[in-house]
Amino acid sequence: MLFNSLPFVCYLVFTLLIYYLIPKKAQWCFLLVASYVFYAIADPRYLLFIITTTVTVWFTAIKVEELNLTQKAYLKEHKAELSKTDKQTYKNNMKRRRWKWLLVCLLFNLGILSVTKYTNFVISNINNMLNNAEMLRPVDLIVPLGISFYTFQSLGYVIDVYRGKQEAQHNVFKFALFVSFFPQLAQGPISRYGHLAPTLLAEHKFERKTFSYGVMRILWGYFKKVVIADRIITGVTTLVSDPKYTGTYVFCAMFFYAFELYCDFTGGIDITIGAAEAMGIKITENFNLPYFSKNIKEYWNRWHITMGSWFTDYIFYPISVCEPMLKLSKWSRSHLPKAIGKRVTVYISCFVVWLATGIWHGAAWNFVVWGLTNYVVIMASQELEPLYAKFHSRFHLKGKTPYEIFQIVRTVFLMSAIRMFDCYRDVPLTFKMMVSMFTSFKFSVFFNGSLLNIGLSASDYVVLAVGFAVVLGVSIIKLKAGSVRDRFYNKPGFLFYSIMAVLLIVVLVFGAYGVGYDSTQFIYTQF
Repeated sequence: MLFNSLPFVCYLVFTLLIYYLIPKKAQWCFLLVASYVFYAIADPRYLLFIITTTVTVWFTAIKVEELNLTQKAYLKEHKAELSKTDKQTYKNNMKRRRWKWLLVCLLFNLGILSVTKYTNFVISNINNMLNNAEMLRPVDLIVPLGISFYTFQSLGYVIDVYRGKQEAQHNVFKFALFVSFFPQLAQGPISRYGHLAPTLLAEHKFERKTFSYGVMRILWGYFKKVVIADRIITGVTTLVSDPKYTGTYVFCAMFFYAFELYCDFTGGIDITIGAAEAMGIKITENFNLPYFSKNIKEYWNRWHITMGSWFTDYIFYPISVCEPMLKLSKWSRSHLPKAIGKRVTVYISCFVVWLATGIWHGAAWNFVVWGLTNYVVIMASQELEPLYAKFHSRFHLKGKTPYEIFQIVRTVFLMSAIRMFDCYRDVPLTFKMMVSMFTSFKFSVFFNGSLLNIGLSASDYVVLAVGFAVVLGVSIIKLKAGSVRDRFYNKPGFLFYSIMAVLLIVVLVFGAYGVGYDSTQFIYTQF
């Protein structure tokens, strides 16, 4: 049941209707049933996977918390009779016990994720190394919908309980709702329990403003997805599927895909956040105008925010402060040049994060290269910061509008170029196409009608141009004035609801619908 399909719209409307009609105490129970039904409609077999993750993580968190409480009670009870050494020994023993529980839980659930998503990737590489394409046959495995998202979300919760930052949820059904809440199940965001659970499990009465804001957000998401992303993807698919489209066509494909991906992913997140908001539930924002970033580091602080913060909190920091890293840091500072020695651990930790980020996005070498390319560019830009500082102090360009526009354009170009690994899905071909942009670029392609032969008509380009202008205009308003919905809602008359009506009409009339009136699948649903 795709978010942009008629069945999902009907399902969401039905859910919202029942949600506000039933007793408020039963709302979270109903959402749990609705979420499991939604998941079962996709494939009943998926339920086994999500229930397994839910139960194992829930049980582990309770055991870890029990050990924490046991330790506190024991130390309090025997405070007077234990020496400092005895106390430390006891704490270390309890920490090892908690760590064993956590480690088993992590290995088990990451094992499920790895087996389902990466088994055939490993088999393919083993066959390639042995020059025997049939030595190991691919395995027909189920890849549950949204497994990367709900696995990371669940493991983040149990790690927080282990760290003492989060109390364990003792009601398994309430925890199950946190894991399976259907608007965010397919493509995130990756929520934290402390942020989502309080509002997810609370009682909500119908409020016109909150409900209207949610519906507006949903329509805005459909506008970006159905009107823009599903229209431009036709041209992108044509350009990247035929090697004859080189040079200027690659340049077009690069920016077409950047625009398509942004509207696809943010459109899906808008639908997710809007659906939850219509129920009075607040979900963490996942984007903050990433294409206004002045460098790639800033870009990744604005794009897929919850994923970036998850990797930072649960991979980067633990690796950075683990005992082997601390020893390496001490050694590198005393044996290597100062500028390099103090950053060795940062290099390694960031490398692991970006390698994991690439692998998380897909079981293919193009995603690995994509992740590591981001790593190289970010590390290079950080190392060049002293040079940038000298440049800015000499030419005084920082803070000036023309220079900021240049920085934004540069970042968009760099990120779009790096995404070509995702676009072409073949590393050697991607490099070949990148080179062709500089060796066989022809301006005539923009004027001789060639771009009308890639599945996009003149009317499609008009709709896309207007759509781009609208998205850009709304983004600029948000950048300068904050919430766009607040600006419209506080206007007199029916301006807010008139805009909602216009959005609905535009989606219905100009939406690029496929066979059976179903649009294409959201890109991040595959993750």
